[in-house]
Amino acid sequence: MIENSFREVAVKMDFQVLEFNGEANHIYALIEFPPKLSVSQIVNALKGVSSRRYGQAGYKKPFGKDALWSPSYYSSSVGGAPIEVLKRYIQDQEKPS
Repeated sequence: MIENSFREVAVKMDFQVLEFNGEANHIYALIEFPPKLSVSQIVNALKGVSSRRYGQAGYKKPFGKDALWSPSYYSSSVGGAPIEVLKRYIQDQEKPS
């Protein structure tokens, strides 16, 4: 459900989710985006849409009755790293629910 929300937002905002995976309390997403978008714009859209859809589906939110996500996030650029290595790392994580 969360991955689908991320991919739908990506199409609407014109960026790509190259890889997605995670664990029960956090996710990993490898995202390629154009310079016209900022990291904060992308994160806000991803969190907002996925949280609404998650709640509409009736799932229990882990951070309290109104929050699927914590208010923070971590972002890192991966300029010189080979994409396939990054994808493999993400694939090795457990799937979020």
